[in-house]
Amino acid sequence: MTEYSILLVHNAPPILNMNPNLKYLVFATIATLSSCKQNASVTNNQDGLQAFSADSMRLHVAALSHDSMQGRKPFTEGETKTIAYLQKEFKALGVEPGNGSSYLQEVPMVNIKTTAEPVMKVTTSKGSFSLKGLEDYVIWTDQIKDKVDLSNTEVVFAGYGVVAPEANWNDYDGIDVKGKIVMVMVNDPGYWSGDSSLFKGQNMTYYGRWTYKFEEAARQGAKGCLIVHETKAASYPFAVVQNSWNTSRLRLDDRGKNKKYTDINGWLSLPAAKKLIAAAGKDTTNFFAMADKPGFKPITLDLKLTTSLKTELTFNKSHNVIGKITGSTRPEEVIIYTAHWDHLGIGKPDATGDTINNGALDNASGTAALLELARAFNSLQPKPERTIVFLAVTAEEQGLWGSAYYAQNPVYPVDKTVANINIDGVNPFEKTKDIIIVGKGQSDLEDYLKEEAEKAGRELAFETHPEAGHYYRSDHFNFAKVGIPALYTSNGVQVIGKDKAYGEKLDADYTEKNYHRPSDEYHEDTWTFEGGIEDLKLLFQVGKRLAYGDKVPAWKDGSEFKAIRDKK
Repeated sequence: MTEYSILLVHNAPPILNMNPNLKYLVFATIATLSSCKQNASVTNNQDGLQAFSADSMRLHVAALSHDSMQGRKPFTEGETKTIAYLQKEFKALGVEPGNGSSYLQEVPMVNIKTTAEPVMKVTTSKGSFSLKGLEDYVIWTDQIKDKVDLSNTEVVFAGYGVVAPEANWNDYDGIDVKGKIVMVMVNDPGYWSGDSSLFKGQNMTYYGRWTYKFEEAARQGAKGCLIVHETKAASYPFAVVQNSWNTSRLRLDDRGKNKKYTDINGWLSLPAAKKLIAAAGKDTTNFFAMADKPGFKPITLDLKLTTSLKTELTFNKSHNVIGKITGSTRPEEVIIYTAHWDHLGIGKPDATGDTINNGALDNASGTAALLELARAFNSLQPKPERTIVFLAVTAEEQGLWGSAYYAQNPVYPVDKTVANINIDGVNPFEKTKDIIIVGKGQSDLEDYLKEEAEKAGRELAFETHPEAGHYYRSDHFNFAKVGIPALYTSNGVQVIGKDKAYGEKLDADYTEKNYHRPSDEYHEDTWTFEGGIEDLKLLFQVGKRLAYGDKVPAWKDGSEFKAIRDKK
């Protein structure tokens, strides 16, 4: 069987031309054989590092991002195949079910498929015109209704849509927006103004995230919220948000919990936003800059919007997949590694006609990493003293819903959860000298990683675009919100043997050309995962340190999450 698996790897191109269903089975079989072989070879390895395999990593990524997985969207056949694959692989690795006798945690959700009118009518005191859906704006709804209408609905420019008492900032001060549309800007005042004294300056806070802005608009009673898109401030092009046009979105099924939602959420392209402001009789030159100043007051615009969208509602349950290695002496204390298994599924065709958003880097790679880590921890002798949990969560792409549900309904008590280490994308290319911390100065886990990096002859770096708010954009954030110290890293850019510009270009090319597009596919010819495996070894060493130690990492002074943990 081992010889046969090697022959399959050597003949990978023919495999890629197989019938999709057969190809899926072959990849799954190869991954299982590779897992078993690796596990057998490292059983007596004391440090676990030799358990990691770039070949095994590649096989898992190829299988998880294969077309037969249909883009791994929750509620689809892609989910059924993905969670079956993960359960099978956990079992093959000797990893125990993490939720009692089951590997699964049900996550009740609602799928809301929207179909919007193709245009939005704009009426002013001087006349009317229309904006084009998809081209000028994108809208959807979180409401459980068959149809949502805007009919001559007033528009208020509410700055950044932020209410932050600790910063003495209230963009809704002095106005009632109930039943109105609020137009707000992406990111924080400090980013746009360049003033480091506002919020965290260039570093995005949670107030800068689109999810917060929609939530706050709902709390204020607004009928809708439209965010003005700008590529640098959002950290991704308008093409990314266009994926939300006339498609389905998921959220937690919270019927009966009195959660507030706006009727319509969405984005405006920057040109469309300027067109609206000009139509309202305002000078667009410095209009947005008014919101950068403390004491800004919201502005009612001479605009009324009319459009509607229809919905199809499906209530169902998605699944988090949980495996564990029970601690030998302190099993009640847990360290949780997370990665989201989901992606965007089947969408609109790209320029090549491809419709499947395979999500190879985002986040088949992180999901595969959980399997690599599981094998490494299971190879340790003696076994870890604390329990190691491997949690593959659902619906990250739709709003971090799988991790949100887990944080609200934890299988392992929050006060016994020592740390969370989250993996959202693994470097598929060459080794790098650096590994990047996302969210500088958050917890002691940063210091642990620094020490492990130095032992390995590597160095710690920090995210180059803190204005993008990446610390608030992946699943560790939901653990942080309940006080659990959470570590999140990104691959380095100092590729060994290359100049820094080379690594930076790799990152930029992915964001501009492949992020949330069908082109995020597995590349057998270039994806070696040599760099990714080295990064995983560092995250493994941090977890191993926690697994055998008595220390509990803490939040650093200045972290917005410190007070939450201190109360527990």
